[in-house]
Amino acid sequence: MLSGLLSPLVHLFFPHCCEVCGNDLPAGHEILCFRCRQALPLTRFHLYAGNPVENIFTGRVPIQQATATYYYSQSSALQQLIHRFKYKQRKDIATYLGRQTGYLLQESPWMTTIDAIVPVPLFPAREKKRGYNQAALLADGIAQITGTPVYTRALLRQQYTDTQTRKGRTGRWANVATVFRAGNMPLQGKHLLLTDDVITTGATTEACSHALIAAGARVSICCLAFAYH
Repeated sequence: MLSGLLSPLVHLFFPHCCEVCGNDLPAGHEILCFRCRQALPLTRFHLYAGNPVENIFTGRVPIQQATATYYYSQSSALQQLIHRFKYKQRKDIATYLGRQTGYLLQESPWMTTIDAIVPVPLFPAREKKRGYNQAALLADGIAQITGTPVYTRALLRQQYTDTQTRKGRTGRWANVATVFRAGNMPLQGKHLLLTDDVITTGATTEACSHALIAAGARVSICCLAFAYH
């Protein structure tokens, strides 16, 4: 816990230190040392049909595939990393974790059928205030490894919504059910990989999927982290 609290301060003065433990990074490493990267809890869902993320959407929206890279839990190293790239301007962490996701997705036969990656959009005013969309950074990281194009205008958020953090499944769905629409670009017949940071109830990704499917696309889902209960 102490190392996690000290890490942002250590990184400020010693930028070649691991974001989690604060130790020096060996040559060729970035963001995380080998030990801390290996300690992040991989789900391996990208290799298995009927995994817990896919099951979230059963009977709700006809997606093709669904996965999440890591398990998410409170007060974990992963939570610290996500907090830093969402709220502390650490865009490099999001892109790095996107690349780690990209390496895993290359193991999935279905990834070769993906035509483009679509990040879950932020409301424009929120993105302007933050300066970036963290889902788009994750998508960029995936694209750097897989070579898949990123469509940042394929999906639009047309109204502001309150944070989803403290809402249950019903509240989350009511919060986002009519928020998203497909952009003005041809999506008919394309297989799109929808990306976001954390999936809990799946309300946001479900609403996004409905909008893309209504535009004629097929949709698969890849989130960085799965918040299991």
